[in-house]
Amino acid sequence: MLSKLLTLHKNTHKHPSYLTFVKGGIGMMLNPEGTQSVFDLEDGLRKSKSTDELLRFSSKDPVVRKMIDDRYLQTIPDTDALSKLPKDTLGYRYFYHLDSQGFDPDYYRKIEVVNDIDYVMMRIRQTHDIWHVVTGFDTHPLGEIAIKAVELAQTHRPMAAAICAGGVYRYMLKQPEEFSDCLESIVAGYHMGLQSRPLLAMKWEELWDRKVEDLRERLGVEVIGPRGGQLTVDFSPKSAALANKESQAAMSEALKKITEANPDLIDEDEPGLGDHHHHH
Repeated sequence: MLSKLLTLHKNTHKHPSYLTFVKGGIGMMLNPEGTQSVFDLEDGLRKSKSTDELLRFSSKDPVVRKMIDDRYLQTIPDTDALSKLPKDTLGYRYFYHLDSQGFDPDYYRKIEVVNDIDYVMMRIRQTHDIWHVVTGFDTHPLGEIAIKAVELAQTHRPMAAAICAGGVYRYMLKQPEEFSDCLESIVAGYHMGLQSRPLLAMKWEELWDRKVEDLRERLGVEVIGPRGGQLTVDFSPKSAALANKESQAAMSEALKKITEANPDLIDEDEPGLGDHHHHH
């Protein structure tokens, strides 16, 4: 498989950045909760037909199309101000989601927005945790898979497809006792994405004072599935950090072997290979 990827890298004019893609794939296998591996996977596919499909499918909705044309992006929200809002509002629930789990609202890898695809990818990254609040899916790995299934239904995001497919593979082989939960999470998220209005069409940052339940009703979002609602699993940040440290070392070793065998594949101008942020 790797040799095929490397041959494609050399011979295809319009190609994904396969070294980044391979890095993301290795990272996800070693540590499925590693956010940077997810971004590597997506950045490695940016020049692929699948990413063109993300734009084509997402922009079919006229409101999303206008968001793209307007390049609607917002700065990091003032979480202190959000914490003072009523507890049933989007703003407070977003604050609580971040604060209760020690998340950074600025965790995501940035993209310089020079075209429509850049915008769509950046906006999805920017609003990821808002989607968690609105859909009710938690940040357990199965909840993340469910969120990706929502994205897949609404945007055809290739990285969402990769994570859902990788989740099926991982749970089937490594955690077969939770395999049914994985499938149910994908079904629940995909169904929600099909039934609800496009979450990408929302100017969330102008709706902080709205009740979450009212927004869900407006969007047609019904909180469903095994990972809906409150956190059901204690996903220890300490164990996650340890797993991430071990996987980073293993991934570095694997990448070293790939690059030593194929030195001509390294694109020195390629962004993001050394960037590290921390999130769920």
